[in-house]
Amino acid sequence: MSQSDSRLAFLFPGQGSQSVGMLSDLVLAKPRVLSLFKEASEILDMDLWSLIVEGPAERLNATVVTQPAMLVSGVAVYQAWCEESDIRPAWMAGHSLGEYTALVCSGALVFKDAVKLVLERARLMQAAVPEGVGAMAAIIGLDDDRLITVCEEASSMTHQVCAANFNAPGQVVIAGHYEAVIMAAEGAKACGARKVVMLPVSVPSHCPLMADAASEFRSFLDATTFHAPTIPVIHNVDVLPHGSAEDIRDALQAQLCGSVRWVETIRAMVLGGVDRFIECGPGSVLKGLNKRIVADAPTESIQDPLSMNQAKGLFL
Repeated sequence: MSQSDSRLAFLFPGQGSQSVGMLSDLVLAKPRVLSLFKEASEILDMDLWSLIVEGPAERLNATVVTQPAMLVSGVAVYQAWCEESDIRPAWMAGHSLGEYTALVCSGALVFKDAVKLVLERARLMQAAVPEGVGAMAAIIGLDDDRLITVCEEASSMTHQVCAANFNAPGQVVIAGHYEAVIMAAEGAKACGARKVVMLPVSVPSHCPLMADAASEFRSFLDATTFHAPTIPVIHNVDVLPHGSAEDIRDALQAQLCGSVRWVETIRAMVLGGVDRFIECGPGSVLKGLNKRIVADAPTESIQDPLSMNQAKGLFL
């Protein structure tokens, strides 16, 4: 019988954590994982597992492939954990796309519905901004408030830029029109930013350029059934858990053009009594961020049998 650990939170990564060959070791140990990918592949009309195993990376990194691939991967890892351990988290959260994974694993969203939703989300995001119009950049080593001011100064009526992802203290991703992002990046350097990195993405996520996509996405959200989660999920856009279907829909719509408030999300969990985290899915991006947000709260990333066994050490 499963038991909830009030000090444990599960985190689910989003786009950017994918890699060719991910979860190959997990599939060898847990062949049932492939059934999830088969189910998703039938919905998507593409062989998702073959794309993960064989690539090429350029195809896997396409938004309409990456988002479903990361969703299925995160759910697969969580299900594998549930087979191996009777310990369940008291809280969940997902970074951007990972929020959908969290909602599936919390019982708020049926898996097949989530696959359909993230495919539409990806299509709308990709179509919202023509190639070359938008951009994103990571700003390292600048105070959040100062960076917000820099973005405001770089924005105009026709070209906008804003803080899209508050990933860790002194690590923020900005997004918007290409010209405004370049101007804000230069402004950040002038204000003392330690490093500025232009990101190789075609979709400027979590900024006002996604407003039309968010509006169109609402009809898909309204057509999808949501349930009250059995494990509360902290949402990106308002750092709150939601129990009603309408509130969850509102949060997911707003997330498309709203900032990912990841630092606040992690700190809110800590204030709620969490002192250990498990990142559930490919890569270890969120584990790395946690080292900067809550260095004294151990975080383990699980994606294969070895890392799963290591994570069990959190409870010894």
